Amino acid sequence: MMPRLGEKYKDIEIEVTSKPIAEYQCDEYFELELPVAPAVMVEEEIVVEGSDVSQDKVESVICRYCGLSKPEPEKKGILGRLFGKQGGRIL
Repeated sequence: MMPRLGEKYKDIEIEVTSKPIAEYQCDEYFELELPVAPAVMVEEEIVVEGSDVSQDKVESVICRYCGLSKPEPEKKGILGRLFGKQGGRIL
């Protein structure tokens, strides 16, 4: 998801940090007062922490910070409509 958003919004910097889960569950990590992993942050706002998030939600927050209009929600495919799943989710 993040590479697609980086291509769409070329004027923003996207930083992805990936570490083994053991590094997120140690005392040193909690002392940094960072959000619980997995997490998505835009500037200082925590969009979500400790769970998955839809691309639509992340993109809406990016647009709000950039002063852009809210994007159109991604259309669900037939399986998404049948099973109630949202497209573009991060796990």
